[in-house]
Amino acid sequence: MVTHVWKELDAAVAGRLAGASEGERAVFAAGVAQRLFQAHEALPAAEQRGFTLDLRPLLAAVWSGVLGDATAFATIKQGLGAFYLSDYCHNDGQDGPDDADEPAAAAVLHAANAYMHGCSDFAVFASGRAVEAVNELARDSEDHADDPDELLAEELRRQLRDLDLIAGHAATLRRARFGLDRATSADLRTALHLPLSRADDLT
Repeated sequence: MVTHVWKELDAAVAGRLAGASEGERAVFAAGVAQRLFQAHEALPAAEQRGFTLDLRPLLAAVWSGVLGDATAFATIKQGLGAFYLSDYCHNDGQDGPDDADEPAAAAVLHAANAYMHGCSDFAVFASGRAVEAVNELARDSEDHADDPDELLAEELRRQLRDLDLIAGHAATLRRARFGLDRATSADLRTALHLPLSRADDLT
């Protein structure tokens, strides 16, 4: 029987998110979304999608919210509402527009929902979009040719390291949704935003 390490790591990430606080889940999802968004922005202009790029203000609002700015709630609520009322949110399957299924766009929307609702599902969905994006990259990459699952495992190990970092601020993040003072919010941004946003957290 073949054992896929990445599947065990995927289950470990889901388990950690299930046991995390709402604030920890939301900042984790924001970090995943930020990395995917930056990767999308790095694509050639012809491959970038307007819908995804238009979600930049929503992603910025999610970061503000997860780091303790309670006023971001209204912006996030409006951003999600605009999406749900648009033609991009549909039940037409492959017959409808797929813009919201682009990995970065989907991750931003999942991060916004993770902030709004707090349940682990949306953070797990964000995690999954990063794994899917890596899987797509692996198809076109000659790296890890002898072990094609290793790229997936690396992404999930990265996510577990992110969760370790986030756990160190768990007590503060539990209060973030209800608003933090500016100094505390700034300290959180310094401690979490850049490390969670870097493409490679080991450099």
